[in-house]
Amino acid sequence: MAKSTLQRKIIHIDMDCFYAAVEMRDNPQWRDKPIAVGGQSDRRGVIATCNYSARRFGVRSAMATATALRQCPNLILVKPRFDAYKSVSRHIQSIFQRYTNLIEPLSLDEAYLDVTHCQAHHGSATLIAEAIRTEIVNETGLTASAGVAPNKFIAKIASDENKPNGICIVPPDGVEAFVAALPLRKIPGVGPVTEQRLADMGLRTTADCREKSVDEIVQLVGRFGEALWQRSFGIDNRPVDGTHVRRSVGVETTLSKDISTFQQCQEVAANLLPELLQRLDKHDPKRQIHKQGVKLKFDDFQQTTVEQTTSQVRQSLYLDLLKKAYARAEGRGIRLVGLNIGLPEVKEGAKQLQFEW
Repeated sequence: MAKSTLQRKIIHIDMDCFYAAVEMRDNPQWRDKPIAVGGQSDRRGVIATCNYSARRFGVRSAMATATALRQCPNLILVKPRFDAYKSVSRHIQSIFQRYTNLIEPLSLDEAYLDVTHCQAHHGSATLIAEAIRTEIVNETGLTASAGVAPNKFIAKIASDENKPNGICIVPPDGVEAFVAALPLRKIPGVGPVTEQRLADMGLRTTADCREKSVDEIVQLVGRFGEALWQRSFGIDNRPVDGTHVRRSVGVETTLSKDISTFQQCQEVAANLLPELLQRLDKHDPKRQIHKQGVKLKFDDFQQTTVEQTTSQVRQSLYLDLLKKAYARAEGRGIRLVGLNIGLPEVKEGAKQLQFEW
């Protein structure tokens, strides 16, 4: 007789506007005012996160601070206190550990939990998720949203459904209905450029993707196409992996039309940099970097990467690397631009990350 396989029970916990929530908790006078955590506007700062009052004005993560202040002149700009955020994050992690050792942190404010074998609350993933959310608010004064599902992809999407301070449960027999007509922009990895590229081919929802073969999707968006096609059917076999150590942080965009000049490459890279820094801060704001890199993909699908060792994030270095990568185009059009940061092994006493502009 074949050995039965337990259905996975995955919870995705996502703190609500985490950095801003910590600041509102510690400064109650800001609770009903628009606040954002981020860098100063006169130093090309970007918004790390903001509260829901600020979001009503159109302020969002990765937005240039100067733009945020134009959209919300009364915005209270708060300098990040990463020691405080990491301390709260460690407390939240300790709450997770009461229920499972299978924890995969994505950043300071979100994580996957595999509670398949957890016996608490009669093994109910829904009740476990509610218990975790209750303990977080009781012990830290902060709220969290949760998604409960049979796999990581569905759980992550679900956690965003009822924000803030909500929960969404997608049981195994509810996956089909949940993903049947999901907008493709909700799938992790589908950014604005990829979304537009798909839309240009008439693909706007998972239902549209299902009508294509996996080979057609791969031809359209590259290697990511296979995962995109699987997600359109609600398939995600990735395990919750608490042993993975991220060695790099990157951001890239596939252009809707090929570009050909260095100035165009420079403009695309300048637009990518704030998002890269925001991702780096969210992953681990105090980690020393090891290198910076630039990637270009040409119109013949050949690609090149130029990297240089450095301990500081330098905009000028990205410009130098971009020049070297662009020289390799040799007249070819450019269809993708990417920036990345290499991270070394974490060591005790690592210095705080420095930004040089």
